[in-house]
Amino acid sequence: MRMIFTVLAAVLAFAIPHPGWATFGDVICDDRDRLQQQLQADFGSEKRGSGMRGPDALVEIWVDAAGDWTMVQNYANGTACIVAIGEHWEMFAAPSDPA
Repeated sequence: MRMIFTVLAAVLAFAIPHPGWATFGDVICDDRDRLQQQLQADFGSEKRGSGMRGPDALVEIWVDAAGDWTMVQNYANGTACIVAIGEHWEMFAAPSDPA
């Protein structure tokens, strides 16, 4: 239920016209610093991991205290896009070396 309210809040926040925001389909894009600030301040999310997707793209996973997660793809030009959201994020311990 919390996820539904979070998604509705995000949709409403991003539906309000804002200079510099671009949306296409289910992907929401903005300036990376502005998007990061919103994830931290408005949703209480913390960055939990990241990885390179290519030479010009970095993917990050942001998670809030309830386990709701957001996948953000960052581009070299300073733009970031929310490309997926979900709930019930679970961290696994790194496997131990059997040797």
